[in-house]
Amino acid sequence: MRLGTVGLVAILGVALLAAPFAAQAQPIGMVRHIGVLMGGGRNSVTSSVNLAALLDGLAELGYRDAHNARFDIRWSEGDVERYPALAVELVRLRVDVIVTSDVAGTLAVMTATRTIPVVGASLPVASLRLTRGLARPGGNVTGLALQNEELIAKRYQLLREAVPHASRVALLYNPRLGTSIPDDFTAAARSQGIETLVMETRSTADFNRVFKEAVTWGAHAMMLAPSPIVTQHAGQLAALAVSHRLPTMSGETVFAAAGGLMNYGASISDSHRRAAIYVAKILKGAKPADLPIEQPTKFELVINLKTAKALGLTIPPSVLLRADQVIE
Repeated sequence: MRLGTVGLVAILGVALLAAPFAAQAQPIGMVRHIGVLMGGGRNSVTSSVNLAALLDGLAELGYRDAHNARFDIRWSEGDVERYPALAVELVRLRVDVIVTSDVAGTLAVMTATRTIPVVGASLPVASLRLTRGLARPGGNVTGLALQNEELIAKRYQLLREAVPHASRVALLYNPRLGTSIPDDFTAAARSQGIETLVMETRSTADFNRVFKEAVTWGAHAMMLAPSPIVTQHAGQLAALAVSHRLPTMSGETVFAAAGGLMNYGASISDSHRRAAIYVAKILKGAKPADLPIEQPTKFELVINLKTAKALGLTIPPSVLLRADQVIE
């Protein structure tokens, strides 16, 4: 069939008008496949905030879902036993990069792959076995450090200021994370003249036992090491602490809001947003081995005065003035 001049012009006109809409409907450039392994559950407020921070950070850098990025997100639902299978699942999907939100997730992915780049929003530096230091980590893992010795020591200092008589502090930690947590915490406590009782908890079934053991030992307070268990069950742990008359300090940002006495640590939502920068660099060709691991830069101190009152404590003004948030 032959088209006249008028018909040809009409067709070209329609095509030109349709072109911008077609361009908007199609992803711009290569669609990058990003895997995300989240600690906590889909319905966890903290986990949702952290994920939103990561996705917002990536969007600001030009990576948007259903546009030029595809996200496969997996949730541990607070169960560290699920991490290995979830990590393997993401590896089998052949994603371009995997973002992990906590220590357990990072360790699981490190076991599952030595080739796919991994960006940790909360890296367990002591477990990375870095050959060239933080500046050039080597291997396929980089990101943001979870904590350092100074941060742990600061938690004990703040706890001691809030509870001056706390010379015996029980430490609750999850041994499944496979890190040097007990040594890091006991060393920091020892430097401040604090005696430590190390207590392992692998699941919620251990909670009642460890609190009873802490009271029997004569603990004046309890320190909670970072763990998905603490994040997922912060409310239960906080309630047990009050019922056993134990002031508690945690690094989990959700802890004081859930009823714990205090939490101090790096802003995890901020580290998730900063993790997006690493992802963008890797997707543009950078190697994780050459990207320096960053230390935390934004910290938050939250104090729950309702819990302090329930425990019969008066928090000194010098501590309250340094709080980023006071729950009354």
